[in-house]
Amino acid sequence: MLAGCRRALPAALGLALRGRAAGVPGRRAVSTSWCPVGAAFDAKQQRRSAAGRETGLFDVPELSCPEGFQEAQDKALQESEQLVQKACSTPPGPEIVMIFDQLSDALCRVADLADFVKIAHPDFAFREAAEEACRNIGTVVEKLNTDVELCQSLRRLLADEVVMNSLDPETRRVAELFMFDFEISGIHLDEEKRKKAVDLNVRILDLCNEFLTGTHLPNKIDKRALPEHIRSNFTTEGNYLEVAGLHADCPNDLVREAAYKIFLYPNAEQLSCLEELLASRNSLAQLVGYDTFAHRALQGTMAKNPDTVTQFLEKLSDQLSERTQKDFEMMTKMKAKLNPQNSKLMPWDHPYYSGVLRAERYNIDPGLYCPFFSLGACMEGLNSLFSQLLGISLYAEQTQRGEVWSEDVRKLAVVHENEGLLGYIYCDFFQRPDKPHQDCHFTVRGGRLRENGEYQLPVVVLMLSLPPSTRNAPTLLSPGMMENLFHEMGHAMHSMLGRTRYQHVTGTRCPTDFAEVPSILMEYFANDYRVVNQFARHYKTGQVFYSALDQIYHGKHPLQKSTTEILKETQEKVYGLPHVPNTAWQLRFSHLVGYGAKYYSYLMSRAVASMVWKQCFAHNPFDRAMGERYRREMLAHGGGKEPILMVQGMLQKSPSVEDFVDALVSDLDQDFETFITDS
Repeated sequence: MLAGCRRALPAALGLALRGRAAGVPGRRAVSTSWCPVGAAFDAKQQRRSAAGRETGLFDVPELSCPEGFQEAQDKALQESEQLVQKACSTPPGPEIVMIFDQLSDALCRVADLADFVKIAHPDFAFREAAEEACRNIGTVVEKLNTDVELCQSLRRLLADEVVMNSLDPETRRVAELFMFDFEISGIHLDEEKRKKAVDLNVRILDLCNEFLTGTHLPNKIDKRALPEHIRSNFTTEGNYLEVAGLHADCPNDLVREAAYKIFLYPNAEQLSCLEELLASRNSLAQLVGYDTFAHRALQGTMAKNPDTVTQFLEKLSDQLSERTQKDFEMMTKMKAKLNPQNSKLMPWDHPYYSGVLRAERYNIDPGLYCPFFSLGACMEGLNSLFSQLLGISLYAEQTQRGEVWSEDVRKLAVVHENEGLLGYIYCDFFQRPDKPHQDCHFTVRGGRLRENGEYQLPVVVLMLSLPPSTRNAPTLLSPGMMENLFHEMGHAMHSMLGRTRYQHVTGTRCPTDFAEVPSILMEYFANDYRVVNQFARHYKTGQVFYSALDQIYHGKHPLQKSTTEILKETQEKVYGLPHVPNTAWQLRFSHLVGYGAKYYSYLMSRAVASMVWKQCFAHNPFDRAMGERYRREMLAHGGGKEPILMVQGMLQKSPSVEDFVDALVSDLDQDFETFITDS
């Protein structure tokens, strides 16, 4: 999953950058502070520098204390003011694009970093300071995106045909992307409506933060309401039990049922927040000239518009319906064997029994292979794969005092065999109190070609929720944990190798339905016996349901029914399982924030990844020539090239909606599964 200040720094000045790595400045030999990656993750403590230099978070000196966010913010805003003045006084030419990108970078260097710290730092004071910085810079960005004079400087460039024809394709595309950001923010409106657009955007930022917080809050219930023999599955607080999740993997049917009904019990404030968020997004979209928020959100994606997404989801649902029904019948029989008194399949049963069904189908007991997959062994496996495929090695690097927010965070240097140091990955892999239980990739600093000719190295964070090692054993990964690790590392490699000239389109700063392709492709490597000897996991029918629901919520407004009624209707139509009264799953659907109207992206990206895997890597997952082609055609461009053109370059054809559907359905064919698992 991608995270970061996607809409918080909307487009014009928000994100990305991309540049060629011809002779990469900043190249360096193997450092004496580096050590083998596997040993670092199976070791109990992080290595610190012997010199013990004091610094701040991510080696940013100001961030040695929470108050440093104010200092960093003030510097960024001061620099942005100077760049705005410079942009407005510079004649049309490539320098305009460079100035806009510097402006984007100045704001993102603080906002992207703060976007991670506000949810992951164990110190509340740091989280609070980071959230304030995010909001303040986000507000400035929204105002800049409706700054008429600033927009005019870019418009003059785009209107100068001679100058535009002289620009390289990447610079031309970045200029057009910046203008697109102005347009979707309402630059064409009169002053009063522009102010309304800014106010709506700021309100949407606040509602997103509020809703996201609410999706993770636990629910409490009087412990006497539950049978005594299942209470130990939940956290006790005095006379109450705290339910913080769905306990989907618990073998006890009653525990899963209780968790489902309690955790998803409707919350009036959260429901009100969601309704206002959906209404505000719709108002903003219509204010700036779109029929719906989905039409606005899908501009520039592979899908292009909601009609294509709907066509894709409907065709996929039709193809899967018969298979889904057979799976449900098998799960029902399995439940009846284990629980004859209550054999009806319910929503809390599906995740658990689908796992049981897979294990039975392949005669696999997770306990038989987990010990072979320590976290350190998995990291060494990734290191070996990247070395053979891309010529890249991962090294654990010593950190300075104050550089990381928890002692179990590891810092990896990403080094190419010819190009040298490409960037850094901070690995925040282990559970701790108040840390969100979600797997995410955060861009902390985007790569870009600096004015002095040096390359600004990208910095990212990978966040997982793995159990820590013990005195007697390293962290052991289940198949799901290992697949998630490979998935997030796919995002990280995209960030390292999407080595663009401009920060605005670096790495994963590209359309959402393409951004998930490199990460999902890594799941195919994780599921190949030649890489890790692990069985394949099913593509989940539930994703079609989530995607369809997301499209309806962001379609025509006002909604004809309540969000819960729409959920019930869509679940029974697409998912095939009954809705449970007095539950409101949509209030826990955190992806409505970062992936609003774009949740289908996981499915479309998976379809592309499936085609790339089968055509390019299934015969040999270590094929260096294919690895180089993958980097050249798909990873290197970040968001600096139309996503469908990158797909065409890799596949040597332009896939249709039917091709996407066929690719997903073929992943469920027994022959394909057998190839992956039993070869």
